[in-house]
Amino acid sequence: MSKDLRVLFCITVKQNFMDATGDEQLDVWKAFSNMMKQMNEMDGLDMLGMLDDDRSMVGSSVGWPHTAYFMADCESYDTVVQACDLFRTIPVGDGTYKLWKYCGVETRIGRALQPPQEAL
Repeated sequence: MSKDLRVLFCITVKQNFMDATGDEQLDVWKAFSNMMKQMNEMDGLDMLGMLDDDRSMVGSSVGWPHTAYFMADCESYDTVVQACDLFRTIPVGDGTYKLWKYCGVETRIGRALQPPQEAL
């Protein structure tokens, strides 16, 4: 796989999740786990690592700092869009709502930083 794009997926947890009942929150976690599994199994996406800030951040996040971060190498911009689309399409509970009602995602797209040879 060509690893031209290094992508940081920045995940927010919206107030809708905080306002949800306990049962609804469990449904969201099931949907979120499904999203993580599907993203990890995507062709053209190599998950490098994940960071969850939920223990030292309390409440919803609407931007920086985000609640969780996934770093991945992606072979194309379309792959990045496919990963973001998981938030739009994965149903929560009975499917009335999708994951993006409760969580958001923003991406930072760049390249892997290579230190100059003379610095080594």
